[in-house]
Amino acid sequence: MKALRAGSAALVLGVAVPVCLAAGPGAGAAWRPAAALALAVAQALVLRWVARGPGAVLAASALLGAAMWLILPALSLTGALLGAQLALCVLSALRPVRVSRYGLLGMVALGPLAHVGAGTLALVTHVLAVTLAWTAGQWRRAQQQRVAAETRRAVAEERARIAREVHDVVAHTVSVMVIQASAAEDVFDADPEQARQALRAIDDAGRSALGELRVLLRAEGGREGDDGRRPPRGLEDLAELAANARAAGLTVDLDTRGAGSPPPAAVALAAYRIVQEALTNTLRHAGASRVRVSVSRDEESVRIEVSDNGRPGTRSWRGAGSGRGLAGMRERAALLGGTLDAGPGPDGGFRVRAVLPIRCAS
Repeated sequence: MKALRAGSAALVLGVAVPVCLAAGPGAGAAWRPAAALALAVAQALVLRWVARGPGAVLAASALLGAAMWLILPALSLTGALLGAQLALCVLSALRPVRVSRYGLLGMVALGPLAHVGAGTLALVTHVLAVTLAWTAGQWRRAQQQRVAAETRRAVAEERARIAREVHDVVAHTVSVMVIQASAAEDVFDADPEQARQALRAIDDAGRSALGELRVLLRAEGGREGDDGRRPPRGLEDLAELAANARAAGLTVDLDTRGAGSPPPAAVALAAYRIVQEALTNTLRHAGASRVRVSVSRDEESVRIEVSDNGRPGTRSWRGAGSGRGLAGMRERAALLGGTLDAGPGPDGGFRVRAVLPIRCAS
């Protein structure tokens, strides 16, 4: 948005300044070119606030442009109102149609001034320029709405996928509890210590299942469209991910370390999916030759960092496109009470970092 404001201001000045300087005193007073130039500068300056208040900036730019044209008719009305046209484009992109259409009608209403000053061709040019500015804003607004809709759909799909996966994890855990309970009953009188071990295993599995059920409930997803059942993925499967990426031509440095008991299955599954998505998007969009995957865990959290040496400006998946991959990774982290951020790395390339707390899933 800063680049847009700077570019718009430069465009306004680039059109108005040469005309004001070339006009000279003309048939009127010597102050006219200087006054028109001052109005052009003012019109460029008010564009600083165009994103915050496009309607107010449009009104101010239109008044300044009309005054500039009245002072210096050598500048066409379309050129004098260039700042207002840019503000109209932003208004059309950021505000609903019912609001921006009033700005369009107001700009079109200034058309008779162009007709009085330079005839029918100037009127037609003014109306076409104003309509084009409004239409360009509508195109941008439709594009933003499409991206937002795709992101929402990606989040919904990821929630449904998470729900299916956690359902499988919980089902497996409950099956283990049933087996342990049966074993405890069988040896309850003959070997009380073994029965106690089975009961402790049931207690641990139950606590883990409760945490994973919380994730399942947060996901708010159904079970439609299941794409097949397979054992839940986890940290032990990261080596397979790295091998697949190497087979695709990417050099992968995998570093996994940790202490304490293994994390809950829901956390391990989320970590696996985040690394999987990061590697996939690196292969598709980054233009990278090397990627480093670091996964560490302790009693509190699992920390993930995936960084590559790709070229700047090649990450369409980061946000320039639909952002579906990044939205899915963030959704997984958020459902566990964790965080995920992505952006340029300190040494170039791109970096994805996530923190998944264990306590929220246990």
